[in-house]
Amino acid sequence: MRTQDYIELENQYGAHNYHPLDVVITRAEGCWVYDVEGKRYLDCLAAYSAVNQGHCHPRILKAFVEQATKVTLTSRAFRNDQLPLLYKLLHDLTGYDMALPMNSGAEAVETAIKAARKWGYKVKGIPENKAEIIACENNFHGRTTTIISFSTEPQYRDGFGPFTPGFQIVKYGDIEDLKSKINENTAAFLVEPIQGEAGIIVPPEGYLRQAEEICRKNNVLFICDEIQSGLGRSGKLFAYEYEGVHPDLVIIGKALSGGFYPVSAVLGSKEVLGVFKPGDHGSTFGGNPLAARVARESLSVLIEENMIENSARMGEYFLGKLKQIKSKHIVEVRGKGLWIGVELDGPARPYCERLKDEGILCKETHDHVIRFAPPLIITKEEIDWALERIEKVIKSFE
Repeated sequence: MRTQDYIELENQYGAHNYHPLDVVITRAEGCWVYDVEGKRYLDCLAAYSAVNQGHCHPRILKAFVEQATKVTLTSRAFRNDQLPLLYKLLHDLTGYDMALPMNSGAEAVETAIKAARKWGYKVKGIPENKAEIIACENNFHGRTTTIISFSTEPQYRDGFGPFTPGFQIVKYGDIEDLKSKINENTAAFLVEPIQGEAGIIVPPEGYLRQAEEICRKNNVLFICDEIQSGLGRSGKLFAYEYEGVHPDLVIIGKALSGGFYPVSAVLGSKEVLGVFKPGDHGSTFGGNPLAARVARESLSVLIEENMIENSARMGEYFLGKLKQIKSKHIVEVRGKGLWIGVELDGPARPYCERLKDEGILCKETHDHVIRFAPPLIITKEEIDWALERIEKVIKSFE
């Protein structure tokens, strides 16, 4: 079968909830993917940062296969010999007392919301059903009905009401707006340290630090969604480290499994995650032995192979070179680590399609921004190869 055959099958039998580029990938290794016609592409999306460690990393693959031959799923009705080791590794790596494992990023966000509300009622003393959580404009935390209830993207909400109440919206990066929205019923402030789907928006310096201070003063939980920005993507283990803050809850996912398996978690203190009692919350697959083993190896690879440091170095280089490209259509180039957005004065989709033809896979976000987020193992030589083609494509629109 050829590319068009697969596309026609997908279009005929699959729900049309995505608008992918017309490339059909059949295998991948490191930073590179190959289509069914045999053409090679540099992956500059990294599955929305789920394959920070690179495609099919051999160490993670080995751990995955070894565990899959032993036991994959027990449910949490029984204990397994892998989950406790993951808990210990997460504690040693991050300093957080506890972790609560789930599968997808959206499930982890839902878990954090439930934890914040229960903490608000049981610890802070908010009257029943009055708890509020503050989120930011242009946020992206997932696609569940509750999460889209505090989205400000019209398409994410169109046709999916009625929505879950209990959320306030503030302007991202505006500390005064945050101050004005906090009241006695505020349980938590949920924020992305860098907004991804909004177009790689980096907040003003000091914003997270001030937000943390305000939360502390008002007995409000400070929650950071690091599903995309975390685990090395921004050039640090977590993007919140740039501000020297310590969130009450941290939400992680995507690269937690190196792209092999859906694994997510919420990290926090005993005071907050300790509000959950047996039966309050759960997941059949959450914390299963296969997920735990894969997550352990994915984290170990990130640290032991210096991928976070490489993200910082190569990100600074990539960002600097992109800023040197001269074009009347480039509005701004911004980012942290290997998470870079090139904002244009018009739709980004045509640029992404032309980049695909040049052997580079990336995706538009927020309509007019090209997102560059390659695996954290990318080399200077690979970046130089990409830059030559990126500049060629951008200048072709002059």
